[in-house]
Amino acid sequence: MNFITNILNTLGWYPTIFFLMLLESTVVPVPSEFVVTPAAYHAASGSLNVFLVILFATLGADIGASINYFVALYVGRPVIYKFANSKWGKMCLLNQEKVEKSEKYFDDHGIAATLTGRFVPVIRHLISIPAGLARMHYGKFLLFTTIGAGGWHSVLALLGWYLHAIVPEDQLNDKISEYAEYIKFAILGLIVVAIVYFVIKRKLNHKQEKSA
Repeated sequence: MNFITNILNTLGWYPTIFFLMLLESTVVPVPSEFVVTPAAYHAASGSLNVFLVILFATLGADIGASINYFVALYVGRPVIYKFANSKWGKMCLLNQEKVEKSEKYFDDHGIAATLTGRFVPVIRHLISIPAGLARMHYGKFLLFTTIGAGGWHSVLALLGWYLHAIVPEDQLNDKISEYAEYIKFAILGLIVVAIVYFVIKRKLNHKQEKSA
């Protein structure tokens, strides 16, 4: 966390936000909570523009996700799994189980997984791999990724803005860890509710079509 903060302060906020969120959307384990939230914390004091924070974070996520997408599209599943099980994959905290989990999430939820998956830990930075393996239309992939990543970064930005009013900077990282867990559970709950709603709605529509 301190390492990320030092990078942000040294290299400049907007380019670093873009670069770190690009990495997070590939296979490099960069926690977006400790990039976007501190940036929004500083934006609340007037030193940054919170809308530019969200914009650069989302653009970085789009580029990183696109890299994963095209790599998966062109190299295929065997190479992806070989990398996940390699020494380099382990250095990125990657393994076959995580890739399989992201594939299952994509299979269960379809192309919408590239949107909802941006809110789910672990799935967030790997969901573009099964999208590429499934040869999902790139335009739809990019649209859903942008909406999902923009939504997630907006949530983190709101958290940073809120924390600025109640938390001194030397306690920021601890509070981010605390609040981020609550946010994850809340968002996961909303995703479950949304999925249940759409499943029930689809079944009701199917029954109506049968009875018509």
